[in-house]
Amino acid sequence: MTIARSATGRRTTGRRATVRRAAVRLGAVALTGALLAACGSGASDEASDGTVTLTVDLFGSFGYKEAGLYAEYEKLHPGIKIKQTDTEDEQDYWKSLQTRLAGGGGLADVQAIEVGRIASVTQQQADRFEDLTKYGAEKLKGEFAEAKWSAATTKDGRVLGLGTDVGPEAMCYRTDLLKQAGLPTDRAELARKWSTWDGYLELGKQYKAKAPAKSAWLDSVGSLYTIMIGQEEERYYDASGKLIHESNPAVKTAWDTATEAAAAGLSAKLDQWSPQWNQAFAAGSFATIPCPAWMLGYIKGQAGEAGKGKWDIAKLPGGAGNWGGSYLSVPRAAKHKKEAYDLIQWLTAPEQQARLFEKQGNFPSSTGAIAKVAGATDPYFSGAPIGKIFGDAAKAAPVQVLGVHDKNVADQITNALSEVERKGTSPDKAWSNAKKGVENITG
Repeated sequence: MTIARSATGRRTTGRRATVRRAAVRLGAVALTGALLAACGSGASDEASDGTVTLTVDLFGSFGYKEAGLYAEYEKLHPGIKIKQTDTEDEQDYWKSLQTRLAGGGGLADVQAIEVGRIASVTQQQADRFEDLTKYGAEKLKGEFAEAKWSAATTKDGRVLGLGTDVGPEAMCYRTDLLKQAGLPTDRAELARKWSTWDGYLELGKQYKAKAPAKSAWLDSVGSLYTIMIGQEEERYYDASGKLIHESNPAVKTAWDTATEAAAAGLSAKLDQWSPQWNQAFAAGSFATIPCPAWMLGYIKGQAGEAGKGKWDIAKLPGGAGNWGGSYLSVPRAAKHKKEAYDLIQWLTAPEQQARLFEKQGNFPSSTGAIAKVAGATDPYFSGAPIGKIFGDAAKAAPVQVLGVHDKNVADQITNALSEVERKGTSPDKAWSNAKKGVENITG
């Protein structure tokens, strides 16, 4: 999880989004950079009484503060204070992080890395992050899913991050809106009716015919594409590191399905993570949203108490997949490396990951935590058995091949899909634009 993640992404996920409000975002990035520069300057990171202030820089909503984990850690470690900064959009966060890594200043003690960026870190930036085996991280290997652990490990065995969450996928939906449109609301029945993506689009057309005013079937075709491509083992790179986005039939299928949804008018045409998208959760602007586990906390935050009991969760069309997830890393330039490692080890331990899932919806990457949450339900989502739904999805999700520019390629494609639904650009022209964007980034 990671939300912006994808939450991420989140968070991206992250953990994971397309945002075009350049002036606002640049101001936010500049402010964040200034704050971090102050935090990293060394002027006030250690009080006269010996108290150490650990700086943590995140994107989206990781939920640590909201779940009370920082407060608990500070209570357990009286000499530690934690100061968090965060950037809503992961793209802005990553650009700012790259600038600070290049300059060597303004870095926090703990930096989050979205799963789509982790290959870039292990393959191109390993010398800028601490090898966590210096602090005993190798002892933790058995506590994490193999795919999660190996993705943050270099070929020579350096461990550059500890896994936070993963993003097993489901479909979240508004029971009240579906009922008004004459569609079933039972999660098992919906899972049968939309067992395929064609079935999902067909239900969307039925919804559109009788939908409440100002309500679409889904939030954006970009989110539809992203959740579909998250069901694939190979997406933009093959195992040899070769770019395959142009030849991969899975990319074409997801693209065609997304553009079909746009042509059918099933989307609310909302840029994820935008103010309008945030407001739409409470306004009932869409009936369904592709929903990795980390999205649960985001929905609660945006829809508020008034949304409790109106939402539910069903199995995803087309099988299991993964969208997002993140890592916590310690830069080489961090001022308090050992203390930072102790913090991220604690935050990613099974007990804390289980609590985060129960409070925020971030699904654990720790195998011990996955077992702890198997029976979890969520009253906000109509008592949905979230432990089983997301646990089953996590078990069935493919181990994805990640490339150096994985996140950049994904962003170019979802940017192009936004052109299709918001500007009326033809799918062929938009795909050509996406290809050019990828070529510019990858060389």
